[in-house]
Amino acid sequence: MASLLLKGRLALELPKINQALAHACKELPLSVQPVAEHIFAAGGKRLRPFLTLLTARLLGYTQEDIYTLAISLEMLHAATLLHDDIIDQAPLRRGQPAAHTCFPLNTTILAGDALLAAGNALVATFNDPQLSLCFSKATTMTCAGEITEIAHQHDPDLSEASYLEIIRGKTAFLISCACTMGAIVAKAPEEQVKACTSFGENIGLAFQLVDDALDFAPESVTGKPSGGDLREGKLTPPLRYYQQSLSTQARQEFDAAFRTGTFSPQECQDIAHAIHAQGFMQTTRDCANTYLSQALEALLPLPQRPEKDLLKAMAEYVRDRTK
Repeated sequence: MASLLLKGRLALELPKINQALAHACKELPLSVQPVAEHIFAAGGKRLRPFLTLLTARLLGYTQEDIYTLAISLEMLHAATLLHDDIIDQAPLRRGQPAAHTCFPLNTTILAGDALLAAGNALVATFNDPQLSLCFSKATTMTCAGEITEIAHQHDPDLSEASYLEIIRGKTAFLISCACTMGAIVAKAPEEQVKACTSFGENIGLAFQLVDDALDFAPESVTGKPSGGDLREGKLTPPLRYYQQSLSTQARQEFDAAFRTGTFSPQECQDIAHAIHAQGFMQTTRDCANTYLSQALEALLPLPQRPEKDLLKAMAEYVRDRTK
């Protein structure tokens, strides 16, 4: 029932979110518009703007300009995707050709910069330093998380603490900021702003953990090749659990191949199968559930309105994701 309510509200809000994005794209310089329209046409969950909407409405903000604020972080997110695909040399984005395969490389990079600046400009129109500060921190933390991840690529000794630092930066902080900005624009008291921030951070951490678990799900379920993180040299929790289950000799061999990225396609397939068969995906999901419990606890100081039930349903959605 909760998931149906969530889907119903998202279906109601999505046209307005996409309309705001389309309008923002039309305001971009003509040279930037084709790349921006390409990345947004690929679709997406629009999770961040939806969370900004829900938190703002929950805390009493009724104005229609909330859609403008909500899409600012989606523009930042789109900029990171453009740059990430170039760094990863990814040919596809959500099943469609990645922007850098359709446009010149330097054009794609600069379009990402322009999207970031445009998102910042949208926030500035609200004339609230706290909103601008939140957006700036989200930009900094997202970049820092990505840099830390690159620094630890093919690192078989990546600690759990370093992994959490990575996902807190590259995923959780942006989702947290989406909730924080909704509370700030609603002029909520500090306790409620902190509650929204905590909810968003824990949802973000759980979201990435579930994402990392799903990376080893069968392609028939997710539509994506299984074991992408292994091939890219990212020691996510399912891989760490697998690594720790190995004998000393087998672990040494795994670590050596992980450092050099020399796993054969068959070895990647075998490791993905072992992770699935030995329950390491579920162990990762169990860890995500811990953060989801903290997210739900963070909602306690917030008023009891329909949007609060939708935020609870958001936690259920993250928990139950299959793709």
